[in-house]
Amino acid sequence: MGRGNLTALKVAALSTPGRYGDGGGLYLQVAKGGTKSWLFRFMLDGRSRQMGLGPVELVTLANARERAIEARRLLLDGIDPIEARDATREARRAEKASAVTFKEAGTRYIATHRAGWKNAVHVRQWEQTLDTFANPIMGSVSVADVNVGMVLKVLEPIWTDKHETASRLRGRLEAILDWSTARGYRKGDN
Repeated sequence: MGRGNLTALKVAALSTPGRYGDGGGLYLQVAKGGTKSWLFRFMLDGRSRQMGLGPVELVTLANARERAIEARRLLLDGIDPIEARDATREARRAEKASAVTFKEAGTRYIATHRAGWKNAVHVRQWEQTLDTFANPIMGSVSVADVNVGMVLKVLEPIWTDKHETASRLRGRLEAILDWSTARGYRKGDN
């Protein structure tokens, strides 16, 4: 099949279930229920693969052709377009997750664990130590960017005068950072 076999009118008119080629690996897929979507079919390492490009309602024929061209360019460089798309999505998720500030992470940690704590005093102690000592220094910093230097900046001024408070605060900071790592808000060790 040559390229450009489909037109916007043909796309709108097609209703019989099946795949209709536009050329260059781009297909219009019409499902039994009548829904239509774009599909890019390709071969990589001897395997036939197919990648969804989106529904016809959101992706026009011209957009589908552009997406297919982008996928073919990746293939030309030996890159799997499905893996590249997934990596881009994961990077966006990570970027969005890293937008969580330390203060937000602390608030979420407390909310998650509140039910398991013995009394309201314990909750207040957590909130007060974080608000008094940690949040002024690193509350507005992305939890992904909190480092040892920031933690030391929080703890060192109170370590000798308020050792018990500093020790408890160190444990609380560690718990929040561990919790944040488990949820994908940050990476690496504390």
